[in-house]
Amino acid sequence: MPKSSKVKKKVTKTKSKTASNSKAKVISKLKEVNKGPIKISKTYIPKDTEKYMCEKHKVFFRMKLQEWKKELVRANNEALYNGSMDDNSISADIIDQASSYTDKNVEMKAINRQIKLISEIDKALMRIKDDTYGYCLDTAEPIGLKRLMARPVAKYTIAAQEKHEQNEKVHADD
Repeated sequence: MPKSSKVKKKVTKTKSKTASNSKAKVISKLKEVNKGPIKISKTYIPKDTEKYMCEKHKVFFRMKLQEWKKELVRANNEALYNGSMDDNSISADIIDQASSYTDKNVEMKAINRQIKLISEIDKALMRIKDDTYGYCLDTAEPIGLKRLMARPVAKYTIAAQEKHEQNEKVHADD
């Protein structure tokens, strides 16, 4: 067999191997996508031994965030409904009026904080969708499961968070 035909065979074999490898990768990706939704038990807790931010982790945190959001919305609705029913500002006593105003002010500040938290939850859910959840927005390093379990809306590693807080403090002092 001439040397040029051996080279052609090798090149053809290499090309077909590369093509079959990429086909296999695409097929395996499609199988992963078409598996359907990942199901986890209600008692499931992400483990460090699992691949970081695997599908199970994403499902767990998505469920945790959605449940937290639902709870906050319910509490806000309840507070707004009960707050509108309890109106002592009509009272003749000026001290009662001031007390009622202060109570409503504190309650509204709490509701506003919860609304901001709901917004943070929505942003975290979007990060889960675009596969950036669990990774620091500054350094792109993994945030860590323990931190996410404690604060599911965390956007930064502890070091990056401290740096942000330090910068905020410096700018607040100016």
